[in-house]
Amino acid sequence: MLRSLGPGIITGAADDDPSGIATYSVAGAQLGTKLLWTALLTWPLMAAVQMMCARIGKVTGQGLAGNLSKRFPQWLLLALVIALLGANTINIAADLAGMADAASMLCRINSRWFVVAFALLISWATVKLEYRQIANVLKWMVLVLFAYPITAFVVGANWGQVLHDTLVPSMPHTRDEWATLVAILGTTISPYLFFWQASEEVEEEKLAGQSTLALRKGATIAELELRNIDVGVGAFFSNMVMFFIILTTALTLNRHGITHIETSRQAAEALRPFAGNFAAVLFTLGIIGVGFLAIPTLAGSAAYAFAETLGWRQGLNKKLKQARWFYALILTSTGVGVALNFVGVNPVKALYWTAVVNGLLAPFLLVGILVVASDKKLMQGQPSSHLGLAFVAIAAVAMFVAGVAMFLV
Repeated sequence: MLRSLGPGIITGAADDDPSGIATYSVAGAQLGTKLLWTALLTWPLMAAVQMMCARIGKVTGQGLAGNLSKRFPQWLLLALVIALLGANTINIAADLAGMADAASMLCRINSRWFVVAFALLISWATVKLEYRQIANVLKWMVLVLFAYPITAFVVGANWGQVLHDTLVPSMPHTRDEWATLVAILGTTISPYLFFWQASEEVEEEKLAGQSTLALRKGATIAELELRNIDVGVGAFFSNMVMFFIILTTALTLNRHGITHIETSRQAAEALRPFAGNFAAVLFTLGIIGVGFLAIPTLAGSAAYAFAETLGWRQGLNKKLKQARWFYALILTSTGVGVALNFVGVNPVKALYWTAVVNGLLAPFLLVGILVVASDKKLMQGQPSSHLGLAFVAIAAVAMFVAGVAMFLV
């Protein structure tokens, strides 16, 4: 089991990015425990989607965009990839803002300086170091997020009410509540993770010496089972953290009348019952840890998608000279993300609304994933199971319904 843990764990950790933490905090502060049931919904759906993307990469030996190009016209794929790049760039800007805003709580330095410093450090590390080296260190910082479950028990909850709100869905009634649901779905079942998961499976095969497409095609049952364990464990911990962020902010912020979070300091207050004066430190470490994991994932997923669509050389394990356009897109996306931070956008609101954008884009990509994963020829005679296809179809329908309801209610 331990040997199997890799891309799925990193993907799960990156899923609880600053955008996710902000979205879950807003949900708990605004609506209390009303949306706890979403964690029970998104866990199997996220796991099914990421397992399907992992299977596509593992079996075909290509990333998601490379497979989509075989079933859809290039103009449609380019439109989706451009939309992905736009959403990811805005998400990078919001994540940088969230990291900088959290870091500025600990000192009196203007948060904009942190935006530039974090972007430069992440860009340098992405180009110079192997992403696995960075991720293997930084994913330990993500363990800070387990302060949320501890806080929930320290504060004390009406566990009967918590169980009820977890098992009995309370459907949104207003446009804002539907938008929050779309944001939760969008930040948990995120488009950039679809491309990232498939591409990292290909990178794993390349590292194992399968340098050509012919060598990478097909996968053994054991390989697919190990990857399912990896993705399943990552999805479980990602959604467990989501559950406790919503619960903790409901028990601390919502209970005391703080229903609209405007700053990172307010979000950090959720950890005060456990961490006291160190709440801001814990919150900042968690935000920065997942930010350093998520931003290369955001920029890298769009770069992989463009590279596969347009035939560029690609890979985070390649040197800058070997994949110039691939790295140029990563650096450009990060640079634009920095620039967006100098237009005076509220970090918490920006993080929340990037989740909404992802929630609106994801169902269209899920339809494409279903088409590829059910194609026996494309999948080398190893298509996804009917159960897996059903779960991903449910995810697509749920996200379509939530997106439409947000505009019609």
